[in-house]
Amino acid sequence: MDAIDLRILRLLQDDASLPVAEIARQVNLSQTPCWNRIQKLREAGVIRAQVTLCDAASLNVGVTVFVSIRTSQHNERWLRDFSRAVGGMEEIVGAYRMSGETDYLLKIVVPDIQAYDSVYRRLVKAIDLSDVSAAFVMEPIKETTALPLTFARI
Repeated sequence: MDAIDLRILRLLQDDASLPVAEIARQVNLSQTPCWNRIQKLREAGVIRAQVTLCDAASLNVGVTVFVSIRTSQHNERWLRDFSRAVGGMEEIVGAYRMSGETDYLLKIVVPDIQAYDSVYRRLVKAIDLSDVSAAFVMEPIKETTALPLTFARI
Protein backbone atom coordinates (compact mmCIF):
# COMPACT_ATOMS: atom_id res chain seq x y z
CA MET A 1 0.00 0.00 0.00
CA ASP A 2 1.19 3.50 -0.77
CA ALA A 3 -0.08 7.07 -0.47
CA ILE A 4 -2.21 6.74 -3.62
CA ASP A 5 -3.92 3.62 -2.23
CA LEU A 6 -4.71 5.54 0.96
CA ARG A 7 -6.21 8.38 -1.07
CA ILE A 8 -8.33 5.85 -2.97
CA LEU A 9 -9.48 4.29 0.31
CA ARG A 10 -10.35 7.70 1.76
CA LEU A 11 -12.54 8.44 -1.27
CA LEU A 12 -14.22 5.02 -1.21
CA GLN A 13 -14.89 5.18 2.54
CA ASP A 14 -16.62 8.49 1.98
CA ASP A 15 -18.62 7.34 -1.07
CA ALA A 16 -18.24 3.79 -2.42
CA SER A 17 -20.51 4.65 -5.36
CA LEU A 18 -17.94 6.97 -6.94
CA PRO A 19 -17.18 5.93 -10.51
CA VAL A 20 -13.63 4.69 -11.09
CA ALA A 21 -13.15 7.58 -13.54
CA GLU A 22 -13.85 10.09 -10.76
CA ILE A 23 -11.59 8.31 -8.27
CA ALA A 24 -8.83 8.17 -10.91
CA ARG A 25 -9.21 11.88 -11.60
CA GLN A 26 -8.99 12.77 -7.91
CA VAL A 27 -5.85 10.68 -7.33
CA ASN A 28 -4.21 11.68 -10.65
CA LEU A 29 -4.24 8.25 -12.29
CA SER A 30 -5.76 6.92 -15.47
CA GLN A 31 -8.78 4.65 -15.06
CA THR A 32 -7.13 1.27 -15.65
CA PRO A 33 -4.30 1.65 -13.09
CA CYS A 34 -6.82 3.05 -10.60
CA TRP A 35 -9.20 0.10 -11.17
CA ASN A 36 -6.25 -2.32 -10.81
CA ARG A 37 -5.31 -0.75 -7.47
CA ILE A 38 -8.90 -1.07 -6.21
CA GLN A 39 -8.98 -4.73 -7.29
CA LYS A 40 -5.68 -5.41 -5.48
CA LEU A 41 -7.06 -3.79 -2.32
CA ARG A 42 -10.10 -6.08 -2.59
CA GLU A 43 -7.99 -9.19 -3.21
CA ALA A 44 -5.77 -8.33 -0.23
CA GLY A 45 -8.84 -8.02 2.00
CA VAL A 46 -8.25 -4.33 2.71
CA ILE A 47 -11.61 -3.59 1.09
CA ARG A 48 -13.95 -6.15 2.66
CA ALA A 49 -17.25 -5.08 1.12
CA GLN A 50 -19.20 -2.25 -0.45
CA VAL A 51 -22.48 -1.56 1.30
CA THR A 52 -25.30 0.93 1.39
CA LEU A 53 -25.74 2.82 4.65
CA CYS A 54 -29.40 3.43 5.42
CA ASP A 55 -30.97 6.09 7.61
CA ALA A 56 -32.14 4.43 10.84
CA ALA A 57 -34.99 6.87 11.48
CA SER A 58 -36.33 6.39 7.95
CA LEU A 59 -36.47 2.65 8.62
CA ASN A 60 -38.13 3.12 12.02
CA VAL A 61 -35.12 1.94 14.04
CA GLY A 62 -34.06 5.31 15.39
CA VAL A 63 -33.43 4.14 18.97
CA THR A 64 -29.92 2.83 19.62
CA VAL A 65 -29.25 0.80 22.76
CA PHE A 66 -25.87 -0.32 24.08
CA VAL A 67 -26.24 -3.41 26.23
CA SER A 68 -23.52 -4.51 28.65
CA ILE A 69 -23.57 -8.20 29.48
CA ARG A 70 -21.80 -10.13 32.20
CA THR A 71 -21.75 -13.88 32.40
CA SER A 72 -20.46 -16.39 34.92
CA GLN A 73 -19.73 -18.86 32.12
CA HIS A 74 -16.53 -18.53 30.14
CA ASN A 75 -16.38 -21.65 28.03
CA GLU A 76 -16.51 -22.48 24.31
CA ARG A 77 -20.01 -23.96 24.41
CA TRP A 78 -21.52 -20.88 26.07
CA LEU A 79 -19.72 -18.56 23.64
CA ARG A 80 -20.94 -20.63 20.66
CA ASP A 81 -24.52 -20.55 21.96
CA PHE A 82 -24.30 -16.82 22.70
CA SER A 83 -22.87 -16.10 19.24
CA ARG A 84 -25.67 -18.11 17.63
CA ALA A 85 -28.36 -16.31 19.66
CA VAL A 86 -26.93 -12.87 18.91
CA GLY A 87 -26.36 -13.70 15.25
CA GLY A 88 -30.01 -14.64 14.85
CA MET A 89 -31.38 -11.28 15.99
CA GLU A 90 -31.33 -8.67 13.24
CA GLU A 91 -31.85 -5.85 15.76
CA ILE A 92 -28.38 -6.59 17.16
CA VAL A 93 -26.07 -4.78 14.73
CA GLY A 94 -22.87 -5.13 16.76
CA ALA A 95 -21.60 -7.65 19.30
CA TYR A 96 -18.20 -7.46 20.97
CA ARG A 97 -16.28 -9.53 23.52
CA MET A 98 -14.75 -7.06 25.95
CA SER A 99 -12.04 -6.78 28.55
CA GLY A 100 -12.79 -5.32 31.97
CA GLU A 101 -16.01 -5.60 33.96
CA THR A 102 -18.28 -6.02 30.94
CA ASP A 103 -17.88 -9.38 29.20
CA TYR A 104 -19.88 -8.51 26.06
CA LEU A 105 -21.23 -5.30 24.56
CA LEU A 106 -24.14 -5.27 22.12
CA LYS A 107 -25.32 -2.47 19.86
CA ILE A 108 -29.03 -2.78 19.19
CA VAL A 109 -31.28 -0.65 16.98
CA VAL A 110 -35.05 -0.66 17.52
CA PRO A 111 -38.04 1.67 17.10
CA ASP A 112 -38.77 2.06 20.83
CA ILE A 113 -38.32 0.74 24.37
CA GLN A 114 -40.99 -1.92 23.88
CA ALA A 115 -39.12 -3.32 20.90
CA TYR A 116 -35.92 -3.36 22.97
CA ASP A 117 -37.79 -5.27 25.69
CA SER A 118 -38.76 -7.87 23.09
CA VAL A 119 -35.11 -8.29 22.08
CA TYR A 120 -34.12 -8.52 25.75
CA ARG A 121 -36.71 -11.23 26.42
CA ARG A 122 -35.61 -13.28 23.42
CA LEU A 123 -31.96 -12.92 24.44
CA VAL A 124 -32.42 -14.04 28.06
CA LYS A 125 -34.61 -16.91 26.88
CA ALA A 126 -31.93 -18.08 24.46
CA ILE A 127 -28.88 -17.85 26.73
CA ASP A 128 -28.02 -17.76 30.44
CA LEU A 129 -26.74 -14.30 31.46
CA SER A 130 -25.56 -13.07 34.88
CA ASP A 131 -26.17 -9.36 34.40
CA VAL A 132 -27.67 -7.23 31.62
CA SER A 133 -27.52 -3.44 31.64
CA ALA A 134 -28.92 -1.21 28.89
CA ALA A 135 -28.02 2.38 28.02
CA PHE A 136 -30.16 4.28 25.50
CA VAL A 137 -28.45 6.75 23.17
CA MET A 138 -29.88 10.23 23.69
CA GLU A 139 -27.97 11.88 20.83
CA PRO A 140 -25.24 10.55 18.55
CA ILE A 141 -22.28 12.94 18.64
CA LYS A 142 -20.12 11.09 16.11
CA GLU A 143 -20.99 8.00 14.12
CA THR A 144 -18.96 6.82 11.16
CA THR A 145 -18.06 3.66 9.35
CA ALA A 146 -14.82 5.15 8.01
CA LEU A 147 -11.66 3.75 9.57
CA PRO A 148 -8.72 6.05 10.33
CA LEU A 149 -6.04 5.70 7.66
CA THR A 150 -3.25 7.52 9.52
CA PHE A 151 -2.02 4.25 11.06
CA ALA A 152 -1.91 2.23 7.82
CA ARG A 153 1.52 0.85 7.00
CA ILE A 154 2.83 2.28 3.76
